[in-house]
Amino acid sequence: MITLTYSAAFITFFSVIGPPKVLLAFASLAQHHSRDQLRTIALISSAGAVLVGVVAGFASPWLLELFHISTAALALAGGIIFFLYAVGLVLGLHIGGMEGDTDTPDLTSGVRELLMPYVVSPLALTAVLIEAAERDAWSWRSTVVGAYVSVIAVDLLCVLILGGLLQRTHHTAIELLARLIGLLLAAVGVDLFLDGLFELGVTALAHR
Repeated sequence: MITLTYSAAFITFFSVIGPPKVLLAFASLAQHHSRDQLRTIALISSAGAVLVGVVAGFASPWLLELFHISTAALALAGGIIFFLYAVGLVLGLHIGGMEGDTDTPDLTSGVRELLMPYVVSPLALTAVLIEAAERDAWSWRSTVVGAYVSVIAVDLLCVLILGGLLQRTHHTAIELLARLIGLLLAAVGVDLFLDGLFELGVTALAHR
Protein backbone atom coordinates (compact mmCIF):
# COMPACT_ATOMS: atom_id res chain seq x y z
CA MET A 1 0.00 0.00 0.00
CA ILE A 2 2.41 2.69 -1.26
CA THR A 3 1.29 5.98 -2.80
CA LEU A 4 3.36 9.01 -3.78
CA THR A 5 0.83 11.61 -4.88
CA TYR A 6 -2.51 13.10 -3.86
CA SER A 7 -4.29 11.43 -6.78
CA ALA A 8 -2.87 8.01 -5.88
CA ALA A 9 -3.88 8.49 -2.23
CA PHE A 10 -7.37 9.59 -3.33
CA ILE A 11 -7.78 6.45 -5.45
CA THR A 12 -6.62 4.31 -2.53
CA PHE A 13 -9.19 5.80 -0.16
CA PHE A 14 -11.92 5.80 -2.81
CA SER A 15 -11.42 2.06 -3.22
CA VAL A 16 -11.72 1.32 0.50
CA ILE A 17 -14.40 3.79 1.62
CA GLY A 18 -15.89 5.20 -1.57
CA PRO A 19 -19.61 5.50 -2.45
CA PRO A 20 -20.00 1.87 -3.65
CA LYS A 21 -19.29 0.67 -0.11
CA VAL A 22 -20.87 3.53 1.85
CA LEU A 23 -24.17 3.82 -0.02
CA LEU A 24 -25.15 0.30 0.99
CA ALA A 25 -24.99 1.26 4.68
CA PHE A 26 -27.02 4.40 4.05
CA ALA A 27 -29.54 2.45 1.97
CA SER A 28 -30.25 0.26 4.99
CA LEU A 29 -30.78 3.34 7.17
CA ALA A 30 -33.03 4.94 4.56
CA GLN A 31 -35.57 2.16 5.09
CA HIS A 32 -36.21 3.33 8.67
CA HIS A 33 -35.47 7.08 8.65
CA SER A 34 -37.09 10.05 6.98
CA ARG A 35 -35.28 12.02 4.27
CA ASP A 36 -34.46 14.82 6.72
CA GLN A 37 -33.17 12.36 9.31
CA LEU A 38 -31.04 10.61 6.72
CA ARG A 39 -29.54 13.93 5.65
CA THR A 40 -28.73 14.87 9.24
CA ILE A 41 -27.24 11.42 9.93
CA ALA A 42 -25.10 11.75 6.81
CA LEU A 43 -23.79 15.15 7.91
CA ILE A 44 -23.05 14.05 11.48
CA SER A 45 -21.42 10.74 10.53
CA SER A 46 -19.36 12.39 7.76
CA ALA A 47 -18.14 15.02 10.22
CA GLY A 48 -17.19 12.23 12.63
CA ALA A 49 -15.38 10.32 9.89
CA VAL A 50 -13.44 13.47 8.93
CA LEU A 51 -12.49 14.14 12.56
CA VAL A 52 -11.28 10.57 13.11
CA GLY A 53 -9.38 10.54 9.79
CA VAL A 54 -7.68 13.90 10.43
CA VAL A 55 -6.56 12.89 13.93
CA ALA A 56 -5.36 9.45 12.77
CA GLY A 57 -3.57 10.88 9.74
CA PHE A 58 -1.64 13.63 11.48
CA ALA A 59 -0.92 11.57 14.61
CA SER A 60 -0.08 8.35 12.75
CA PRO A 61 3.67 8.13 13.58
CA TRP A 62 3.08 8.85 17.25
CA LEU A 63 0.12 6.47 17.51
CA LEU A 64 2.10 3.62 16.00
CA GLU A 65 5.06 4.39 18.27
CA LEU A 66 2.92 4.86 21.38
CA PHE A 67 1.26 1.45 21.01
CA HIS A 68 4.39 -0.19 19.54
CA ILE A 69 2.50 -1.22 16.41
CA SER A 70 4.17 -2.05 13.12
CA THR A 71 2.43 -1.37 9.82
CA ALA A 72 2.42 -5.13 9.19
CA ALA A 73 0.58 -5.79 12.46
CA LEU A 74 -1.84 -2.99 11.61
CA ALA A 75 -2.56 -4.53 8.21
CA LEU A 76 -3.15 -7.94 9.81
CA ALA A 77 -5.52 -6.56 12.45
CA GLY A 78 -7.39 -4.36 9.99
CA GLY A 79 -7.76 -7.25 7.57
CA ILE A 80 -9.15 -9.59 10.23
CA ILE A 81 -11.64 -7.07 11.61
CA PHE A 82 -12.83 -6.08 8.16
CA PHE A 83 -13.11 -9.72 7.10
CA LEU A 84 -15.33 -10.47 10.10
CA TYR A 85 -17.52 -7.47 9.30
CA ALA A 86 -17.82 -8.57 5.66
CA VAL A 87 -18.74 -12.13 6.69
CA GLY A 88 -21.47 -10.59 8.84
CA LEU A 89 -22.85 -8.87 5.74
CA VAL A 90 -22.83 -12.13 3.79
CA LEU A 91 -24.66 -13.96 6.58
CA GLY A 92 -27.05 -11.07 7.23
CA LEU A 93 -25.78 -10.54 10.78
CA HIS A 94 -25.17 -6.79 10.43
CA ILE A 95 -22.30 -6.65 12.91
CA GLY A 96 -22.34 -3.38 14.82
CA GLY A 97 -25.88 -2.55 13.73
CA MET A 98 -28.65 -1.35 15.99
CA GLU A 99 -31.47 -3.57 14.78
CA GLY A 100 -33.34 -3.17 18.01
CA ASP A 101 -33.82 0.55 17.31
CA THR A 102 -35.66 0.18 13.99
CA ASP A 103 -39.08 0.52 15.70
CA THR A 104 -38.12 3.96 17.03
CA PRO A 105 -35.41 5.22 14.69
CA ASP A 106 -33.56 8.34 15.76
CA LEU A 107 -30.38 10.19 14.91
CA THR A 108 -28.33 8.43 17.59
CA SER A 109 -29.22 4.93 16.40
CA GLY A 110 -28.53 5.98 12.80
CA VAL A 111 -25.06 7.32 13.56
CA ARG A 112 -24.28 4.26 15.69
CA GLU A 113 -25.12 1.95 12.81
CA LEU A 114 -22.56 3.77 10.66
CA LEU A 115 -19.70 3.55 13.15
CA MET A 116 -18.13 0.36 11.80
CA PRO A 117 -18.68 0.73 8.05
CA TYR A 118 -18.11 4.49 7.80
CA VAL A 119 -17.06 6.62 10.77
CA VAL A 120 -14.35 4.29 12.07
CA SER A 121 -14.03 1.88 9.16
CA PRO A 122 -11.20 -0.57 10.00
CA LEU A 123 -10.06 -0.68 6.38
CA ALA A 124 -10.11 3.10 5.92
CA LEU A 125 -8.27 3.83 9.18
CA THR A 126 -5.70 1.16 8.42
CA ALA A 127 -5.09 2.82 5.06
CA VAL A 128 -4.86 6.28 6.65
CA LEU A 129 -2.39 5.17 9.33
CA ILE A 130 -0.19 3.22 6.93
CA GLU A 131 -0.19 5.87 4.22
CA ALA A 132 0.49 8.73 6.63
CA ALA A 133 3.35 6.82 8.27
CA GLU A 134 5.17 6.29 4.95
CA ARG A 135 6.93 9.65 5.22
CA ASP A 136 7.93 11.64 8.28
CA ALA A 137 6.77 14.97 6.87
CA TRP A 138 3.82 17.20 7.65
CA SER A 139 3.36 17.97 3.95
CA TRP A 140 2.87 14.29 3.15
CA ARG A 141 0.50 13.71 6.06
CA SER A 142 -1.48 16.76 4.89
CA THR A 143 -1.69 15.18 1.43
CA VAL A 144 -2.98 11.90 2.86
CA VAL A 145 -5.51 13.64 5.10
CA GLY A 146 -6.63 15.87 2.22
CA ALA A 147 -7.24 12.84 -0.02
CA TYR A 148 -9.19 11.07 2.73
CA VAL A 149 -11.36 14.12 3.45
CA SER A 150 -12.03 14.50 -0.28
CA VAL A 151 -13.40 10.95 -0.48
CA ILE A 152 -15.63 11.55 2.55
CA ALA A 153 -16.94 14.69 0.83
CA VAL A 154 -17.75 12.63 -2.28
CA ASP A 155 -19.54 10.05 -0.09
CA LEU A 156 -21.61 12.78 1.57
CA LEU A 157 -22.52 14.34 -1.75
CA CYS A 158 -23.67 10.99 -3.15
CA VAL A 159 -25.84 10.31 -0.09
CA LEU A 160 -27.45 13.75 -0.24
CA ILE A 161 -28.18 13.41 -3.96
CA LEU A 162 -29.33 9.80 -3.90
CA GLY A 163 -31.22 9.89 -0.59
CA GLY A 164 -34.64 9.68 -2.24
CA LEU A 165 -33.58 6.77 -4.44
CA LEU A 166 -32.17 4.91 -1.43
CA GLN A 167 -35.51 5.23 0.36
CA ARG A 168 -37.38 3.78 -2.62
CA THR A 169 -35.05 0.79 -2.91
CA HIS A 170 -36.75 -2.41 -1.79
CA HIS A 171 -35.41 -4.03 1.37
CA THR A 172 -34.91 -7.34 -0.44
CA ALA A 173 -32.71 -5.68 -3.05
CA ILE A 174 -30.61 -4.11 -0.29
CA GLU A 175 -30.17 -7.49 1.40
CA LEU A 176 -29.07 -9.09 -1.87
CA LEU A 177 -26.59 -6.29 -2.54
CA ALA A 178 -25.30 -6.55 1.04
CA ARG A 179 -24.46 -10.22 0.58
CA LEU A 180 -22.78 -9.63 -2.77
CA ILE A 181 -20.73 -6.69 -1.58
CA GLY A 182 -19.97 -8.53 1.66
CA LEU A 183 -18.36 -11.32 -0.36
CA LEU A 184 -16.22 -8.81 -2.26
CA LEU A 185 -15.28 -6.95 0.93
CA ALA A 186 -14.28 -10.23 2.58
CA ALA A 187 -11.80 -10.70 -0.26
CA VAL A 188 -10.46 -7.17 0.38
CA GLY A 189 -9.96 -8.05 4.05
CA VAL A 190 -8.09 -11.22 3.11
CA ASP A 191 -5.94 -9.25 0.67
CA LEU A 192 -5.02 -6.74 3.37
CA PHE A 193 -4.18 -9.61 5.74
CA LEU A 194 -1.90 -11.13 3.08
CA ASP A 195 -0.22 -7.74 2.62
CA GLY A 196 0.60 -7.80 6.32
CA LEU A 197 2.05 -11.29 6.02
CA PHE A 198 4.09 -10.25 3.00
CA GLU A 199 5.52 -7.29 4.91
CA LEU A 200 6.50 -9.69 7.71
CA GLY A 201 8.35 -11.80 5.13
CA VAL A 202 5.85 -14.64 4.83
CA THR A 203 6.12 -14.55 1.04
CA ALA A 204 5.29 -18.21 0.36
CA LEU A 205 1.83 -18.01 1.93
CA ALA A 206 1.13 -14.54 0.57
CA HIS A 207 1.71 -15.65 -3.03
CA ARG A 208 -0.35 -18.83 -2.96
